[in-house]
Amino acid sequence: MEEAKEKGVFNEDKASLVVKELRKSFDSGKTRSYKWRISQLEAMAKMIEENEKDIIEAVDKDLSKPQLEAYIAEVSQTKSSCSEAIKALHQWMKPTKVKTAITTYPSSAEIVSEPLGVVLIISTWNFPFMLSLEPVIGAIAAGNAVVLKPSEVAPASSALLADMLTKYLDNSAVRVIEGGAPQTTALLEQKWDKILYTGNARVGRIVMAAATKHLTPVILELGGKCPALVDSNLNLQVAARRLIAGKWACNNGQACISVDYIITLKHFAPTLINALKEELEQFFGKDPMKSKDMSRIVSSSHFSRLLKLLNDDKISDKIVLEGQKDEDQLKIAPTIILDAPDDSLVMQEEIFGPIMPIITVDKIEDGFDIIKSKPKPLAAYLFTNNEDLKKSFVENISSGGMLINDTVLQVVTPGLPFGGVGESGMGCYHGKFSFDEFSHKKGVLYRSFKGDSSMRYPPYTPKKQSLMKALINGNIFHMILILIGCSKL
Repeated sequence: MEEAKEKGVFNEDKASLVVKELRKSFDSGKTRSYKWRISQLEAMAKMIEENEKDIIEAVDKDLSKPQLEAYIAEVSQTKSSCSEAIKALHQWMKPTKVKTAITTYPSSAEIVSEPLGVVLIISTWNFPFMLSLEPVIGAIAAGNAVVLKPSEVAPASSALLADMLTKYLDNSAVRVIEGGAPQTTALLEQKWDKILYTGNARVGRIVMAAATKHLTPVILELGGKCPALVDSNLNLQVAARRLIAGKWACNNGQACISVDYIITLKHFAPTLINALKEELEQFFGKDPMKSKDMSRIVSSSHFSRLLKLLNDDKISDKIVLEGQKDEDQLKIAPTIILDAPDDSLVMQEEIFGPIMPIITVDKIEDGFDIIKSKPKPLAAYLFTNNEDLKKSFVENISSGGMLINDTVLQVVTPGLPFGGVGESGMGCYHGKFSFDEFSHKKGVLYRSFKGDSSMRYPPYTPKKQSLMKALINGNIFHMILILIGCSKL
């Protein structure tokens, strides 16, 4: 019995076998063809369409995510990405023509996008389908073999992903490995051609350290403390609604791009807080714990982590909206903290939950210094009607992405990359950016046997040297003078 159980354990040997099988499939050339890529993308589109109900139910089991939120993020966004890849794949795969220099005349040049090989995608739990399938779409579109490791923190979603991808996709080139830290560790011991990890910075460092052993490039989507700088020159009701949409109506703050904290003017803070309270009641009722439109906390460990933030003595007298807490239901209602000290726990780490600190400043520009004092965030938000402030914010604040006068919508905008900078991550994906991240851009120069000149070959006579220097510097007139003997060598 123990022996049979041991045989079922996914260890380094089994991980090595999976990679070997996928590399054999990749080396056969099957994943490189347009026919294979488009067939897998169409199968994935069909998979999402036919399993929409199951996807929404799985996310409900894992997070109690409202159906509309689940549909928009997990179903609609993923379908949209798949459709974009299907429509654009032929164009994406085309080589890009490049101009050549006179030094290589006659010649032509192009950039060829070639697949990297066998790639590993380690996904996360808060948007378990979107953040798993979007990178898979990009990796397949680029012609790679893929291993997806979903998050064990969302077990229903992980099981459904494994079941769906096994049924709909080519298992000789696409695999799903379920499990926790031991399985992830076994996978990270292998040699990959690229690794994409979505999650926190602590594990991101572990992934990057493992990748360095094989000089494997990585894409890290890590998050951070995403600020919203709120000016007093704005439409207050719309701003309040959009701040809520980017926090409590966004998986209850459990999103890497959700608003982590607000910075606003000292005199304006009471007005903003009242507006947030009014709109929160409109959204979730007088008793938000009974609302079906708010996600629960994903697990008891995350619930305990959030309680620790709230029980910090440094903020005990700073809470201006104290949300109820129910550990049995894993629910915490919207909570607002005014002027939490910078050394308090809520201001030292990414919150990833329904707690919103509001920091006040005398001048709105002072908010820039607060944002810059922290690691670069995955997203930064600004609410204002002041055009000069908008321009200054874009020019002076470094973040993975940015949105003016709204929240989170930058990630669903076609044509915009999604990725971090500094400690919020490296690399980006979405649409063509996904294809590019999972491709090697190979530069190719074509020449014929015509136009061969002796001046590039030894012996390097004074005349040859003068001609070569004139050619390299683009001085055609000087070359002519040398050739007709009217220039000193």
